[in-house]
Amino acid sequence: MPRGPRLDAPGTLHHVIFRGIERSDIVYNDKDRDDFRTRMGDLALSTATSIFAWALMNNHAHILLRSGPEGLPVFMRRFLTGYAVSFNRRHQRCGHLFQNRYKSIICEENAYFTELVRYIHLNPLRAGIVASMAELDSHPWCGHSCVMGNNQTPWQDADYVLRCFGKRKNEARNAYRDFVEKGIAQGRRPELAGGGLIRSMGGWSVVKALRSSGSFERSDERILGSGDFVEAVLAATEQKFKRQLPLRERIDRARQRVLAVCRNEGMKEILLTSGSRRRSVSAVRSRLAVELTEDFGLSLAETAGQLGVSISAIRKIIERRGDVVD
Repeated sequence: MPRGPRLDAPGTLHHVIFRGIERSDIVYNDKDRDDFRTRMGDLALSTATSIFAWALMNNHAHILLRSGPEGLPVFMRRFLTGYAVSFNRRHQRCGHLFQNRYKSIICEENAYFTELVRYIHLNPLRAGIVASMAELDSHPWCGHSCVMGNNQTPWQDADYVLRCFGKRKNEARNAYRDFVEKGIAQGRRPELAGGGLIRSMGGWSVVKALRSSGSFERSDERILGSGDFVEAVLAATEQKFKRQLPLRERIDRARQRVLAVCRNEGMKEILLTSGSRRRSVSAVRSRLAVELTEDFGLSLAETAGQLGVSISAIRKIIERRGDVVD
C-alpha cells in the first residue's frame, strides 16, 4: 500500500522515529553522538523548531517536536542529510545511512504529550544502555537529563515540559521524575510508537467494544489521537496538499529555471551541463543547485540530472554552503 503524504503545518506536534539502514548503527562513538546532538540543536534554533523530548540509541532515535515555520520536512531533510554526510566522511563510508524515510506521527497534545515525553525518555533504560534512573538522570544522549537540569541543552524546551508538572521548578522536576519512574513498569508501550485507530484507542479490544456499541472513530496511520482530532488535522491539511505540485511539474519548472538563468548569463546550456569547471560556469551551477534543491524541492539525484553532473558533485556544492539536503 503506498505511503500517504506527510501531514504537517507549522506548530504541529510530531513524534519522529528514524532507524539505520537494515537496522545498522547510526552512531559508532561519542563523537558521532555529539555531532548528532549539536546538529539537531543548532537546526532547531535556526528553524524555530521546539524540541521537547529526544533519545539517541545505537541504531535509531526518537524526537518529540513542534514544527517551526518552515515545517517538519525541511528540518528533517537538513538534519538527517547533514548528519549522514558528516558521519560518512568521518568513518570513510559511502551510501545511505538511514532506513527508508523517517516515520512521523502527528500527536494530540492534550491526550499524549506527557506520555510521549516519558516513553521517549525511558528508551535508554528499557534498552539497557543505562542501568537505572540515577544513570538516566545524567545520560547525555537523551533529553531526560536536560529536564532534570543535569545537562545544558538550551535548544531543548525543558521548561515547557516542567510546566505540565507544576509551577515551581524544583517541585515540577520532582513530580516529572516520579512520573517517568512510574512508567518503567508499563513496558514498551507500542501504542505510542505509531498512529491509527488501534493504537490511539489503546488496543484492538477497545476498538471492538466501541464498534459493538455502534460507535465509530475516524483514524489515520499518520495520526495518534481521537477521531475528532484526526478530522481536524485532515481538514486543516487538505488544502495544503492540493496546492503541492507533483514531481513532474516541479522538474519541468526547474528545467525552465535552468534555461532562464543560462539566457540571463549569456551561457549555452550545454556548457553548464557538460561538467565544465570554469569558474563562471561552476558559480552558476552552484547557485542553481541550491535553488533546485531548496526552492523546487528536488532531490540530489533530480538536481544532478538537471545540471548534468554527479550526485556527489551536487552533495559537495550543498555541503560547502552548509545546508545539506536530500
